Amino acid sequence: MLVRVGKRRTLVIPKKIAQKLGINENTLMNLDVEGDKIVMTPLMDAVWLSIHGEKFGRITLKELEEESVAEQKKRIEGSR
Repeated sequence: MLVRVGKRRTLVIPKKIAQKLGINENTLMNLDVEGDKIVMTPLMDAVWLSIHGEKFGRITLKELEEESVAEQKKRIEGSR
């Protein structure tokens, strides 16, 4: 896609691309130079990643609850 560099070297990311990558106003972007190319990568916050990011593990609600109860018991017993 062709875009024009504006005043002060400003680039406007086309809406379709921004929506596809989840880029909004104030999204932090990492810029790198690879040879004669500029590579822009959005840096997503933890909330965005938890909702949209790649999932690499699974846990059931039962396992989560068991872990929570075990941690609570440790803290209660440790505070005595």
